[in-house]
Amino acid sequence: MTGPDVPCHLAIIMDGNRRYAKEVLNAPAFEGHRLGKKKLQEVMHWCVDLGIKHLTVFGFSLENFGRGEDEIDCIMDLLEKSLYEFADDPEVHEKQVSIRMIGDRSMLPSNVLEAMEKAEKATENYHEFYFNLAVAYGGRQEIVNAMREAASKVREGMDINSIDVPFVDSLMSTSRSPDPDLIIRTSGEMRLSNFMLWQMAYSELYFTDVYWPGFTYEDLLKAIDAYKSRKRRFGV
Repeated sequence: MTGPDVPCHLAIIMDGNRRYAKEVLNAPAFEGHRLGKKKLQEVMHWCVDLGIKHLTVFGFSLENFGRGEDEIDCIMDLLEKSLYEFADDPEVHEKQVSIRMIGDRSMLPSNVLEAMEKAEKATENYHEFYFNLAVAYGGRQEIVNAMREAASKVREGMDINSIDVPFVDSLMSTSRSPDPDLIIRTSGEMRLSNFMLWQMAYSELYFTDVYWPGFTYEDLLKAIDAYKSRKRRFGV
């Protein structure tokens, strides 16, 4: 299942780590986050194997900073480890996967920023696959930031009539990737949670009851099969 049978750009709202830990493992939330980190690495490799050129995952939202300090510290430590592991992953280099973080970097601790810089620097010249990790990210804030940048350019002399859809696209943090063809949300929740609000205008949505740490290769194939069965009209 490669080529035209798979989405060019897959986006995933990775949800359910804490509930998986509590309901499936009867364990602390940390264990769910740890397994969620492991699952992310697996899914990235699955997408490369399937020929999905662009993968964007929602790792940590701006709203998630409202959680307890211990949980945030745990997630940030796991994120740091993930980034170093991606930077040193032989398949990332063999398959030429370019890794980029999207979100508000000013919200992140220095150890995560250092790991992020290493992963991005190590893969910056790759153009076969693109992996976007949304951290400290919010879709509304991304649009606000784009509008501020557009206003600044108009103030500098740009014709306001030059502001069109392609121009706004160019201001999005995912500008190197096409809009997502398919968005998957795990855990049974059926909402968008402020994720890629501009980019998902015509995306196909797929919701599954499976918690993120329990998401399997077969679950991914089911989502892709559902995507393949839909007729995309793009408003026509």
